[in-house]
Amino acid sequence: MWKESVDYFTVDLLGLTGRVNETVNFFIYDTVKILFLLVTIIFVVSYLRTHFNTEYVRAHLQGKSELYGNVLAALFGIITPFCSCSAIPLFLGFIQARIPLGVTFSFLISSPMNNEIAIALLFGLFGWKITAIYIGFGLLVAILGGFVIGKMGLEKYILLEVKPMEGELEEVKIDLTQKMRLNESWAYTLDIVKQIWLYVLIGVGVGAFIHGYVPADFITKYAGGDNWYGVPLAVVMGIPMYSNAAGVMPLVEVLTQKGMLLGTALSFMMAITALSLPEA
Repeated sequence: MWKESVDYFTVDLLGLTGRVNETVNFFIYDTVKILFLLVTIIFVVSYLRTHFNTEYVRAHLQGKSELYGNVLAALFGIITPFCSCSAIPLFLGFIQARIPLGVTFSFLISSPMNNEIAIALLFGLFGWKITAIYIGFGLLVAILGGFVIGKMGLEKYILLEVKPMEGELEEVKIDLTQKMRLNESWAYTLDIVKQIWLYVLIGVGVGAFIHGYVPADFITKYAGGDNWYGVPLAVVMGIPMYSNAAGVMPLVEVLTQKGMLLGTALSFMMAITALSLPEA
């Protein structure tokens, strides 16, 4: 229905044809679709998030075995802030709560990769199977990465002076009315959309240009087929870039349409969202 409406607008009303029509059509269609998915999923996850807070997370992580803590921290990363820069305050809070460094890194790795925005866009663009695979590998990377870091004994290299909190953490019950939860969820959703809408437009704009003007064989030559260097090249290219899932997902969609292997495209996305050098 929406696709037909966009086709009618660009072809019948605007009279666009050829590559210009493909580019404008892709931009309008994907922008509205992505923003709708973002608002819906962020609101749902935000509502679920109102049922517990940071102290709740800390209380559950404290005192657990390290491997169990890695798994739990990686899972908590799914429903926490959507980029690594906004996850840093929670990361420091975990250190203050005397939670092992490896466990905190499992959270820090998982949070920007497995967040509600990435999940929403992956589900809307590629379906639940690809989304489940992405989440699974994201959790695996976070768990193993945190476990290895924990075994390296790097606590002494923490540069910031973080004073440990005294006493034991207690679970904090959240007493909110249904109206308060809905209002808080909607306010958070609007705040996030205000932060990322420009990334969405830029990402869709670049994707629309590639969709309309970049030949498919150009993408396939370097990142398709059996090229062994496709994944390493995608990761190396993604590390220096700064974006989030909302900005890079439209690129992933159009690159796969142009012939890039899905695994290579997702590696590119993971490198940008979780290994971003500017954010580091």
